[in-house]
Amino acid sequence: MPSTVVRFVEALNADLVLDPDDRSTRPLEPHQVRLQTLYSGISAGTELTAYRGSNPYLTKNWNETTRLFESGAGTKPNFSFPIDGWGYEEVGRVIEVGADVETPAVGDVIYGTWGHRSHHVCRAAWAADRILPDGVDPIVGIFSQIGGIALNAVLDADIHVGEDVAVFGQGVPGLLTAQLAHVNGGDVIAVDGIAARLELAAKLGARHTIDFTQEPAAERIKELTNQRGADVSIEITGFASALNEAVRATAYNSRVVASGFFQGGAEALFLGEEFHHNRIELRCSQISGVSRDIDHRWNELRLIQTFIRMCAEGKVDAEALVSHRIPAAQAGEAFNLLHERPQEAVQVVLDFTEEAA
Repeated sequence: MPSTVVRFVEALNADLVLDPDDRSTRPLEPHQVRLQTLYSGISAGTELTAYRGSNPYLTKNWNETTRLFESGAGTKPNFSFPIDGWGYEEVGRVIEVGADVETPAVGDVIYGTWGHRSHHVCRAAWAADRILPDGVDPIVGIFSQIGGIALNAVLDADIHVGEDVAVFGQGVPGLLTAQLAHVNGGDVIAVDGIAARLELAAKLGARHTIDFTQEPAAERIKELTNQRGADVSIEITGFASALNEAVRATAYNSRVVASGFFQGGAEALFLGEEFHHNRIELRCSQISGVSRDIDHRWNELRLIQTFIRMCAEGKVDAEALVSHRIPAAQAGEAFNLLHERPQEAVQVVLDFTEEAA
């Protein structure tokens, strides 16, 4: 069966189409393997910025040399519609190996990032680093990258045992971050505006939950910490208003980790108020690197491998976050659900197993 891929035809328009670069029949090099995708998770944060058309890569050019976004006359954006194969939460099964491949073997389940497509061809060495442990439900594999992002935020937060950790945002990355902060010894205060997500956060280990639509988060966090504030706050929503509230909620001379993918300006961020008067350290957390304090020991591969191992050991429950499994053929409906009714979903998964049947 020819391979398929999710295409962003234009902003707010997604569809499953035949993959122009058919990965189901492309001859393998001796060192390559062919994967058949089982599941592909939709990122309700970063990925939706592309679906909605707000991602800066669609209007500017990211210059890898200068590490600057460039704009202006004559600048060609990194991406333009239609876009094929966006996405970074995939898991698949090895269905063919090249002549020189010993590991992985046909039948092994591989997690990683290759976009919303039914087939993928990759180096065997890359796949060998990403074999899902025996006994783990394959759907856990879709969380490897977002789990690595959450773990990176927790490492950047530098949490100590017994500290109060406020996590702003309880979507998928926030729920994973909260669990990891708890495993790391923190007392988690989960903040969100959707009651169902806060209930899930509590079940997964959060000590306190705050619905910011019902009470001011910063004031409540101060009350819970004897007016001290959170020892560290992690913002993972991508909204400037949430970042500002995280700054307000954090203790004097302490840290806020900004892990969300912000879009546009930041008019709701008031740097002359609590940020200035309370000497708040603002640290960016982004998956392309780790803190310079530990980058001699940690890299992205270790982040994702560690996260998957923690799931396999039962220290983190990723499966509990899956709210919808939608056939890949209905990709347009899946994206529309997250765009229009995000309160109804947590992790939406595209099911490619029907494509393979």
